Amino acid sequence: MSTTDTAAGVAEAAAAGTTGAQDRRGVQALSPGATALLKTLDALFEGWGTDAGAASMIMQPLLPVESLARLDFYDNFPHQALLAAPLDLAKRDGTPGARPSSFAPEALEPAVLGLPSAACFAVYLYHEGRQVADGTTVTVLGRCFRREEYYEGLSRLLGFHMREIVALGSREFVQAHLRRFGDRITAFSEALGLPLRKEAATDPFYDRGGQRALLQKLSPVKHEFLAGDLAIASLNVHRNFFGERCDIRLEGTGEPVYTSCAAFGLERWLTVLHERYGSWEAAVEAVWAAGEAVREGDGDASRS
Repeated sequence: MSTTDTAAGVAEAAAAGTTGAQDRRGVQALSPGATALLKTLDALFEGWGTDAGAASMIMQPLLPVESLARLDFYDNFPHQALLAAPLDLAKRDGTPGARPSSFAPEALEPAVLGLPSAACFAVYLYHEGRQVADGTTVTVLGRCFRREEYYEGLSRLLGFHMREIVALGSREFVQAHLRRFGDRITAFSEALGLPLRKEAATDPFYDRGGQRALLQKLSPVKHEFLAGDLAIASLNVHRNFFGERCDIRLEGTGEPVYTSCAAFGLERWLTVLHERYGSWEAAVEAVWAAGEAVREGDGDASRS
């Protein structure tokens, strides 16, 4: 972001009642205008999922540490990990009127719950030990958390909203899922007049073993859509990694499912759309218009 953009973000944070210290920690409130745009975007992306047959679900905000560990989360994403631990009441400072700004580790009980960095983890854990039909699709809005080296406006936050549309099934289905939503993102960005470029990216789930690392080079498992240098959406295929780790089986064959997801970092969309249109109100109107244009384009394509 430019210096002007950063200054605008700080000004908005102040208007929303957010202090500079909170902003530096990656915790920022959304103004009424930003909230309206986020809700408009999320309703659109959720509709893309439900129109494709996705079940809309609400997942738990915290996940067991042992479950995330089973998914190699703490091996692959230790730099992002955040944990939730209750106070150890026997060890906390019980001085009447104390106003602590932090608690030392020894004042906490063991952390058995983690804050997820992506919304799809909860989907795979929900289906753990089950058999699913080919073509199973779920869409969720997750509150995600990532520890970062630095935070900046709405484009890099400690806590943020992520809408995901997750596919579980055969290799062919999950690949078709990504093609569908890749085309939809492209059509939507063109209708918005928002230039995006699609680039292959690495996924730490495939960096641990030589064979997986080589396979990723030959066939990328993650593509990002970038506005400038900011990734605002991604397409991810995890092959049968989560099917194996969570014992999710395909009905009829009993084989571990393949999975893929389309993911949208909503606050990052707010950043680029506010910059593109100059106000929250204009951005909301543009999203409505672009969404209708894409829907009409889908109708024209189905009739041809």
